[in-house]
Amino acid sequence: MGNWIELTAADGARIAGYRADPPGRLRGGLVVVQEIFGVNSHIRDVCDGFAADGYLAVAPALFDRVERGVDLGYKDADMARGREIRGRTQTDHAMADIAAARAVAASAGRVGVIGYFWGRLLAWLSASRLPGFSCAIAYYGGGMPDAIGERPKAPVLAHFGEKDAHIPVEGVKKLAEAHPSMEVHFYPAGHGFNCDQRGSFDAPTAMLARQRTIAFLHEHVG
Repeated sequence: MGNWIELTAADGARIAGYRADPPGRLRGGLVVVQEIFGVNSHIRDVCDGFAADGYLAVAPALFDRVERGVDLGYKDADMARGREIRGRTQTDHAMADIAAARAVAASAGRVGVIGYFWGRLLAWLSASRLPGFSCAIAYYGGGMPDAIGERPKAPVLAHFGEKDAHIPVEGVKKLAEAHPSMEVHFYPAGHGFNCDQRGSFDAPTAMLARQRTIAFLHEHVG
């Protein structure tokens, strides 16, 4: 369903992006922000899934500025490699690249942003720092509690696993208290529950979170 395109950021940087177009009715646009594994097969599947639901989905390859074509799996070595590349990226560059993806997705109308793990932190920052997003959605958002001082300018939906060893529940609860308008859901699942390529995949939780995500998109994007 999708294909690779080139995105140009405001600073002139050119990166790849995966674009998935709806086969039927167009409801709006969606920027899909990767984990630390690149725009891999899982993220491309996520884009294809949202396209099937009517959203023009664009996933910017945020590692391209430091290493092009990163496509990792979920083994320990992949995790270590992803963290190493992530350590060489700059948040300001990621924001610029997400803005470039938003410009493409905006051809479909209103635009939301959704992120997973590292991408969720970036989606949270995008809702606070970038204009033009109608909503933001977070899946197991690593780093969000540390960015509690951000002030999102769009509605936010966040999904967290109660068994997520990477993200302490207490920190998430403090985040929710500081942002009472944010819609937060906890699930009896671990980190990466939405990814069917991981051992932590939890099908019932993924289905429920997706239902809530689609409802949120219908409300705020179209």
